[in-house]
Amino acid sequence: MNTKIKDESVDLLFSAILALETPEECYNFFEDLCTVPEIKAMSQRLSVAKMLREKCVYSDIVQKTGASTATISRVNRSLIYGCDGYDLVFSRIDNKGEDK
Repeated sequence: MNTKIKDESVDLLFSAILALETPEECYNFFEDLCTVPEIKAMSQRLSVAKMLREKCVYSDIVQKTGASTATISRVNRSLIYGCDGYDLVFSRIDNKGEDK
């Protein structure tokens, strides 16, 4: 865990996110909380991470997502040296898909 971000306000944010139950609730909450560009930036990073995990090359990722190579590199560093947050989320999404 990154102690640079851990504080009471971030704990509240994460508790709020964990309280959401449906995609519609997520849309409503994040639209209230964030600007459209902030939401798009976060979703773009997640898409980049997914494509990197699928072994896509940078040029294909740029073309499909519109992400800069700097963004792709940053996400790649997180996948390699980060806290495994992307891996956790993707494994849970994959497992949820298998349950259906």
